[in-house]
Amino acid sequence: MTKKINLFANLKSDFASGLVVFLVALPLCLGIALASGAPPLSGIIAGIVGGIVVGFLSRSHISVSGPAAGLTAIVLTAITDLGAFNIFLTAGLIAGLLQLILGFIKAGSISNYFPTNVIEGMLAGIGVIIILKQIPHAVGYDSDFEGDETFVEKGGGNALESLMDSLGHLQLGAILITVISLTILISWDKFSFLKRMKLVPGALVAVIVGVVLNEIFTASGSSLAISKEHLVSLPVPQSFDDFKNIIVTPDFAGFMNPKVWVVGATIAIVASIETLLCIEASDRMDTQKRYTDTNVELKAQGIGNMLSSFLGGLPMTSVVVRSSANANAGAKSKMSTIIHGVLLLISVLSIPVLLNKIPLATLAAVLLMVGYKLAKPTVLMHFWHKGKYQFVPFIITLLGVVFLDLLKGVALGIAISVVFILRGNLKRAYRFRKEKFEDGDVIRIDLAQEVSFLNKAAIKTTLAEIPENSKVVINASDTVYIAHDVLDLIHEFATIRAADENIKVKLKGFKKAYELNDIDDKANHVFFENYEEARARKQAKADYDRCMALVEKSKEN
Repeated sequence: MTKKINLFANLKSDFASGLVVFLVALPLCLGIALASGAPPLSGIIAGIVGGIVVGFLSRSHISVSGPAAGLTAIVLTAITDLGAFNIFLTAGLIAGLLQLILGFIKAGSISNYFPTNVIEGMLAGIGVIIILKQIPHAVGYDSDFEGDETFVEKGGGNALESLMDSLGHLQLGAILITVISLTILISWDKFSFLKRMKLVPGALVAVIVGVVLNEIFTASGSSLAISKEHLVSLPVPQSFDDFKNIIVTPDFAGFMNPKVWVVGATIAIVASIETLLCIEASDRMDTQKRYTDTNVELKAQGIGNMLSSFLGGLPMTSVVVRSSANANAGAKSKMSTIIHGVLLLISVLSIPVLLNKIPLATLAAVLLMVGYKLAKPTVLMHFWHKGKYQFVPFIITLLGVVFLDLLKGVALGIAISVVFILRGNLKRAYRFRKEKFEDGDVIRIDLAQEVSFLNKAAIKTTLAEIPENSKVVINASDTVYIAHDVLDLIHEFATIRAADENIKVKLKGFKKAYELNDIDDKANHVFFENYEEARARKQAKADYDRCMALVEKSKEN
């Protein structure tokens, strides 16, 4: 039975975190829309629907949905190929319908197979790319759109080149506002009396201070004043008719176009995978460690995408950047997500002029803090100390997300994890050891619980390296499954090679169904009767030595 959620139980902390997410989401929604070649308002509409509708339907307490940077290339190409944005909106309707179907067939369960180190690597990679992309905005160089999360940029350059270029376009006003904003944000985390001001988040104070400072610079004619192109740019409708005119609705004739269905299917697959990855990441960021029903999430995303497309909005996913900002701001429930959506709606309807005074440098400071918390050096060291099987997939995912994109980075990390799992299984298929006795060494090969065809090569190599005139025990007492290929290998070794090279073999614990225990070799049988006695003597001697050591120690005391 699903536990009933009280949306108003944590209203103070949820309102504060919703306000922070709203401030982060506003420029991201606009930037992603512009980068996608879509009307600016389409990104805001997706953010509103993602916040209010998906936020209400979803079971996730932390994740925030909205237009995703990972879909910009797909959307831009699709709008160009289909020839019109209203035809593209039909593809969005199809994508939402397909996501709804995926939710009903329980496709969300695949998220259970995403390794933790890969999810953590994805988060750290996003943190690194946020830092790389926001530093230029922080110093007043806004050549790339706000919300870009790709290393290779739309204009042909890359994040490092933009970072270097920004050093030649420094704006002292932007730098000053960034430094002051970061100081406020860091102070809000450090001082307990500021932390207690839950209804007044540090991000809001930073934004207000940034706006006031720039207004002072502008009014005084200072060279530190930040010009319009470096501020938030929200569409400003002058009347209700203007507002209606900037909303585009789908052209339903697109349902007859096969290309539209291909685009819809592509968006559904990519958006669903990104959503599932973000949900796994959000659950890890949830301090209360609550788990999200991913099948319900896919249904919520499907309904959200259908409604967003119907109203002229971009397709959406659950988004890591906004979800991270939500978690860092102290969100307790999904009410925070809903509040962020409501604030986006209010901002479009009533206060766009005021919001257009916010410097991008202030918002860059907020995102820099989000990036740092995702990619803290302590996270890197945590996986380093866990060993190579945890660290290598983590660092490969991190680098893949930074230099390729989110999906490719995660795919690389999962591929490396699978290789490590296979390699680990190969090594753990059996335990090989040599025991010394008076009448010679005995080689013991203890098979694991399951021995698959993947272990054939390793066992074959081990058997091939056993020298002539050896004494070998192959023990399957703990084994519940042995692949037929491996059984053939053991049978050939025991009946053919052992006889040719005078190797004495004992097969122990094999089930009758394997048809290996019928090997009749009296010489081996006699030897292993002696071997068992020798082993018992060796154990008894070890026990005797331990007792004598305890006696000697007690005499000394």
